[in-house]
Amino acid sequence: MRIPSKLLAATFGLGLVGLVSLTAMGPAQARESTEAATPVVAVGSQYDTTHVYVAPADVDRFVSSFIGTFGGQSTKQVVATVTPTPSSTTSQLLQTPVGTVSLFGFKTPIPFPFGDERSGYLVTDMDAAIRAARISGADVIVSPFPDPIGRDAVIQWPGGLNMQLYWHTTPPSYAAFQTIPENRAYVSPDRADALVRGFVKFSHGKVVSDEPKAPGAEIGRPNDTYRRIRIESNFGKMTVHVTDGHLPYPYGREVTGYEVANLSETLAKAKAHGAQVLIEPFHSEGRQSTVVQFPGGYVAEIHANAGQ
Repeated sequence: MRIPSKLLAATFGLGLVGLVSLTAMGPAQARESTEAATPVVAVGSQYDTTHVYVAPADVDRFVSSFIGTFGGQSTKQVVATVTPTPSSTTSQLLQTPVGTVSLFGFKTPIPFPFGDERSGYLVTDMDAAIRAARISGADVIVSPFPDPIGRDAVIQWPGGLNMQLYWHTTPPSYAAFQTIPENRAYVSPDRADALVRGFVKFSHGKVVSDEPKAPGAEIGRPNDTYRRIRIESNFGKMTVHVTDGHLPYPYGREVTGYEVANLSETLAKAKAHGAQVLIEPFHSEGRQSTVVQFPGGYVAEIHANAGQ
């Protein structure tokens, strides 16, 4: 595309002004200004997908159980290479009113580090998102690569939290969720602040609560307390559990929490469709929660608003 000469001159002039301004500010101030200008790359929470890996033999059972529990539908299953090195997997998207799953049933060994990324976030511009992630303190552990419908990359936040960024050649259009799922992260006290600071900067989100003495029952330790941080952004919700790592099973294995209108009804559907209840429902600070395991091994938290 040709750029009119007047526009080019104006843009060049603005660039010179910016350069002079940054030079006058000094290195530290220039860095702060650059960080403050990190672009908004999130598209919307309905494009946040939990990545679930199951054995090929369990794919259909998982689909039936997950859709039977939450409602919704699955896209057509395809077989594709979704990694930058040779591999083969079935792939489909399970879209429900309370959360979306990107489901993979690998027919070949899974190339490292795939399988450890908990979620995929749609971004408006992959290159801008990668720059923003680096500025915000994330490591790019899988550089951007093409897939059949766009580009992908995997980043890692302080504390070892892996997530995939993706961009589609043809922008998708998904209905908004009825309730927004939460990305449930577990991190040590040593890295919690760095994770929160970095992710909030990257997502242009905000910390909506930081409870230093949340009830330990929420992580299977009813006699203790722990620090719980909740973040909201255009990517969706994230709950950061800051712990010493002394976690009874299955806590720490549930990467996503799904909010439903009626927990007992949802749990009845889950059981009827082959899910196993790992943690019986309990109340804590206005929330009724349970933890279940779906066929194929996927562990999820499910909760409902129970009032104070």
